[in-house]
Amino acid sequence: MNACQIGMSLAIAAVLLAASSRAAETALQPVVEVEEVVYEYTSADNGAGPMWCHGSTCLVRLGDALFASGLETIPHEKPLNNCRWTFWRRGPEGWTLLQKDPAGRTREPCPLAAFPEPGRVFLSANPTLNPPGQAGGGPARPVLFEFTAADASAPPGSHWPGWRNHPAPPAFTEHSYRSLAADGPGRELILFQNIGYTHAEWAFRDRDGNWNAQGQLKWPWGAEYDTPQPIRVCYPNVALRARAVHFVGVSDIVEPYAKWRQAKRELTGQEWDYDFRRLFYTWSPDIARGGFRDWVEIASRDKTCGWVSPGDLWVAPDGAVHIVWTERALDERLRAKFFPNEKQRHELNYAVVREGRVRLRRTLLAADEGRPGLVASLPRFQPLPDHRLCVFFHVQGADETGKAVAENRLLDLGSEGSPGPMISVPLRHPLASYFTATVRAGSAPSWTLDLLGTRSDQPNAMCYARVRIEGGAPP
Repeated sequence: MNACQIGMSLAIAAVLLAASSRAAETALQPVVEVEEVVYEYTSADNGAGPMWCHGSTCLVRLGDALFASGLETIPHEKPLNNCRWTFWRRGPEGWTLLQKDPAGRTREPCPLAAFPEPGRVFLSANPTLNPPGQAGGGPARPVLFEFTAADASAPPGSHWPGWRNHPAPPAFTEHSYRSLAADGPGRELILFQNIGYTHAEWAFRDRDGNWNAQGQLKWPWGAEYDTPQPIRVCYPNVALRARAVHFVGVSDIVEPYAKWRQAKRELTGQEWDYDFRRLFYTWSPDIARGGFRDWVEIASRDKTCGWVSPGDLWVAPDGAVHIVWTERALDERLRAKFFPNEKQRHELNYAVVREGRVRLRRTLLAADEGRPGLVASLPRFQPLPDHRLCVFFHVQGADETGKAVAENRLLDLGSEGSPGPMISVPLRHPLASYFTATVRAGSAPSWTLDLLGTRSDQPNAMCYARVRIEGGAPP
């Protein structure tokens, strides 16, 4: 065998080895272990609901214990602040209601975060300052409750975040749009809470329990709109890792183009309609030392009045920021009048960002108008203990044979960012909207996928599912 033949053989062997390694790497199998109802609720008719804070999470895992926060409507109280938080634990006996807010009244659900050591769970609340019985909105005062995991039935400690108070204290209201994120191993927290349409206030709590940094995150500027204005960013996914903070969310402002606003008003009779069609990202390399870098627009459907929804964000050990989201190309109600030649398209999209620059961008699933296709929603990352990354999501539509599909799926993104096959997750009751026990809230990477959300057969209940991911090689 000559040198050329040897080189060719080695190249072929390398390709086969890589293919074999990739096949072994993606041989994951989801096994459903639990599906059950955690609690039932009554609609509060206040514009929020148990999934309102879906950019954060209401579910955390500490070892073998799971903790969840719930939302209970208070009888005879008037909207908007007619709810209170509840606090649950799942042990060998199932779910147990440990506590409920004895005095506070609020509008929105209360996100959780956790520290594995020494075993702490934090609940972000936003109680109103209005007297009981008063309808409408009004001022609120954020508070962070701290539970001990080993004795979570004991009364929690209370922490008042150290906000920036100059030149005046922040004017918080019942519409908080707040986000809570934790560096679990580092035992540090960050809390964001919106102020109107101009900015979010943020407060950082260090490992010693001190609120040693605070500031404002001002929204990107919409200079191109009919009336230039700040672009409020809502429903963000926030990650805190070694004091670096990463923030990705969607535009949420009243329709900024007069011609579209008028057309929507004629269709709906409403004086308002929100846009949800631009995805923005920013980051701070060290939040203890100051503010955020310039905003980066990751995706936009602004030209055809489309729609964008954040899914999840994960910071890899090498510092790469992984982002997943969904898009819809256009608002079909406006197509005939404003963009008659455009076709509808639904996408599940993925990107990797480093130092504010998109280094990789990939469409994981697409459905085009006029063809059978599956529309993906609410993608969530599930990092595995071997540093691989999976995406869990819901799909609905028709497959290539025309068969109707409504199910959850799992996709292994692989160590090189090359997706493997999409795997059906055999839940008896698929979840269309859900939280996970995300690392962004302090839970550890895991072969267990924990889910808290809603399903079609229990429209007024929050349900739990546990899925074991088999086929990987634990480190």
